[in-house]
Amino acid sequence: MLIDIHCHLDDPQFKDLDGVIERAKKAGLKIILTNGINHKTNKRSLEIAERYALVKAALGIYPTEAIKLDEIQLNESLDFIKKNKNKIIAVGEIGLDYLRGNNKEKQKKIFIELLAFAEKIKKPIIVHSRKAEDDVINILESSGIKKVILHCFSGGFELVKKAAGLGYYFSIPANIVFSQHFQKMAEEVTINQLFAETDAPYLSPFKGKRNEPAFVAEAVKKIAEIKGFDKTEVANNIFLNYQKVFK
Repeated sequence: MLIDIHCHLDDPQFKDLDGVIERAKKAGLKIILTNGINHKTNKRSLEIAERYALVKAALGIYPTEAIKLDEIQLNESLDFIKKNKNKIIAVGEIGLDYLRGNNKEKQKKIFIELLAFAEKIKKPIIVHSRKAEDDVINILESSGIKKVILHCFSGGFELVKKAAGLGYYFSIPANIVFSQHFQKMAEEVTINQLFAETDAPYLSPFKGKRNEPAFVAEAVKKIAEIKGFDKTEVANNIFLNYQKVFK
């Protein structure tokens, strides 16, 4: 009952998509959530979800993509997502990125707008935050939005505690196998607020090897080791979390 709650199957590295999906099935995956980051990848994510039964789509506007858009372009992107709201299960990937993205004020303005949009179409959100964790949590708290998954959250542990207290979920990437930060997060956060992800083709648990959804099993295995649980128990808990957020 494995779930990869965040990856990018539209990435050009996945020229062998049929093989990727077959390996995911053999690894026990039941759900793969592929996330769009702009209009082009949103369209591609929908196509992939329609092609493969175990793939679901989240459509979003990545912060560094968002700041390239004028108001007309932003509205066109949102109209496309709204038009396809019955074909998706989340709005994502959205958020803030202060490492690679400039114009923080425009990022925040669009993020707030996207949160209101997600609430309007009644979808959970998948949130990216890079060097912007404080602002992300403060904006989320002000919005009152509840169904939040913090993807690869790298904020300090006081902030992790605050986000957990607000009821947000954390998705742990497969590179937890060597990341002390994500190992500590898996230790600190209750299993009832955890997901596993790959962020494929990035953040591979195997050095020098392209990541893919099948490798989410490595995250589940490591979480089980840290928590002192059985792997099946972790996978089942994550599946229950999925049902709470997406059903």
